[in-house]
Amino acid sequence: MALPHNTSIMSETKRKILVTSALPYANGPIHLGHMVEHIQTDIWARFQRLRGHDCIAVCADDAHGTPIMLKAREQDITPEELIGRMSDSHQADFNDFLINYDNYHSTHSEENRHYSELIYRRLNEAGHISRRSIKQAYDPEAGMFLPDRFIKGDCPRCGTTDQYGDSCENCGATYSATELKNPVSAVSGATPVTKESEHYFFKLGDFEDMLHQWTRGDHTQPEISNKLNEWFEAGLQDWDISRDAPYFGFEIPDAPGKYFYVWLDAPIGYMASFQNYCDKHNINFDDYWTQDSAAELHHFIGKDIAYFHTLFWPAMLQGAGFRTPTAVYCHGFLTVDGQKMSKSRGTFIMARTYLDHLNPEYLRYYYAAKLGPGVDDIDLNLEDFMARVNSDLVGKVVNIASRCAGFINKKHGGKLSGQLSEQALYDNIAAAGESIAALYQQREYSHAMREIMAQADRANQYIDEHKPWVIAKEAGREQDVQDICSVGLNLFKVLITYLKPVLPKLAENAETFLDIEPLTWQSIHSPLTSHTINKFKPLMTRVEQEAIDAMIEDSKENLAATGAKSTGPLADDPISAEINYDDFAKLDLRVVQIVKAQHVEGADKLLRLTLDLGGETRNVFAGIKAAYAPEDLEGRLTVMVANLAPRKMRFGLSEGMVLAAGPGGKDIFILNPDEGAKPGMRVK
Repeated sequence: MALPHNTSIMSETKRKILVTSALPYANGPIHLGHMVEHIQTDIWARFQRLRGHDCIAVCADDAHGTPIMLKAREQDITPEELIGRMSDSHQADFNDFLINYDNYHSTHSEENRHYSELIYRRLNEAGHISRRSIKQAYDPEAGMFLPDRFIKGDCPRCGTTDQYGDSCENCGATYSATELKNPVSAVSGATPVTKESEHYFFKLGDFEDMLHQWTRGDHTQPEISNKLNEWFEAGLQDWDISRDAPYFGFEIPDAPGKYFYVWLDAPIGYMASFQNYCDKHNINFDDYWTQDSAAELHHFIGKDIAYFHTLFWPAMLQGAGFRTPTAVYCHGFLTVDGQKMSKSRGTFIMARTYLDHLNPEYLRYYYAAKLGPGVDDIDLNLEDFMARVNSDLVGKVVNIASRCAGFINKKHGGKLSGQLSEQALYDNIAAAGESIAALYQQREYSHAMREIMAQADRANQYIDEHKPWVIAKEAGREQDVQDICSVGLNLFKVLITYLKPVLPKLAENAETFLDIEPLTWQSIHSPLTSHTINKFKPLMTRVEQEAIDAMIEDSKENLAATGAKSTGPLADDPISAEINYDDFAKLDLRVVQIVKAQHVEGADKLLRLTLDLGGETRNVFAGIKAAYAPEDLEGRLTVMVANLAPRKMRFGLSEGMVLAAGPGGKDIFILNPDEGAKPGMRVK
């Protein structure tokens, strides 16, 4: 994709840029898949600021919809309480991953209500909204219309059971939920009935010519443009923008009992968050959002939501009299060790679990080293992750400072030479800044990291060739040592500047060590001479295998504690390989009594069980919180694997496994032995 109109990477014109990330949904925590997008966005925004541009980055929680309403009901709290808790959790994760949003807001806000109603009214007044009755699945017990993903049944094409109401995971067929055989509501378990209701539709076809022009105007990546052509050929359909009560969201003006569909007000949340920022900082909202605005608007999203952002969103904005995006950048999905993220393998890793064990800048760098401008998926290969971080960051970049600082601090009072003895080398590495900047601008992060590491290799080669640790032992060569190490530290400063969008904390610590003002791209061309540095302190430590192993183990807690497999979207593991009878005979299954059951602070699914094996007690963590209250378990008998090796978890030591079965959620059932069993009895 070309640079934004009227800009050049060499241009000194100060740009006004608004950057957004797709809004994380407020019904669950942030995982490493989410972090691909937020790290990609943050690197680009930090780079723009480093170049001296006026760049504002905003985000928010996507806080409306049926899943939010049902999850809050399940937890016996209000939707407002649920989204408040998740907002705190999301923002803590982003902050600790050094994601620097200028404003983080919520779609459940007065600003979002205002712009949602304003856009709807303008579209309606211009004739772009229609109404008609449609037939939908209705849960007679829950008293609500059911979204497709809340209906399960047999695939109407291949007959596979337990499929969702929009597509079959077995044969890949797509269909209407009303076509499912033997349908069941995922809310109440009742059989849905068909019921009519009047709905509101956005007439997307009214904007076909405009969208053809916009999508061909270099606002999307080539892969997305090609996909858009397929949608155009299939014909643009009217978009259902309404939902019936009960629903958590904004009621449509003059339409009691009708609510805006979450996907209508979610992208409007970008405008709402920016308005909230404008109100706090006395900025004119219209400078960025009117159709004649000279500001740039850049969206970073996952490829799975391209349809909403490259068709509905620009059409809504155009129809309501607002500007359309400068660009929409789509990224691919994350795999871990070459496979879809998996809870049972411990590779469905939450952001907080990662942060409990590893430096966030390790992941920021690794993602940068993998990300390009396209929509290809990226893989977090944990072996490569450790090797690359240790080699590139610790072994190449930080190593330059650690090799040179000691000589300057010990022999020269921390003072650098009065001039560079290798000005040509310095100028050459500094001249690479424009090509590296162009790569950042085009989101060619992986190429940029390779180029930066190539320059780091040149710096290390210079130090290796001149061997200051050798000549320091030779009489009368103190000045040579100072000169060599001064060049090395100046090259380190240039490299850290190049890496600052990716590694902001490392850059901050390097600035403290060098005793300088915050680095800017322009400072690349200003070497430090006759300058006194501070005492060197380690800037980054190596990734250790033990930390990675501990992170994986902690990520297994949800399933490992119960031995139950989940079903649904995350049930991605095939049945394990067969075992023989001798393997099974090794299991020591015992009847145990649950003496005590307790909530586990900080765990969403775990209960801490104290089990009596008949004179011996064990502590076990079990992922059955959704199905049982602690008081319902105490005194009951169940079955456990007594000879399972203890496993250290984030919350303590788990000394076995209770046996449970069921599809998950509230439907997990601990195995109960026959009456007359006593604690300690073996199960045969």
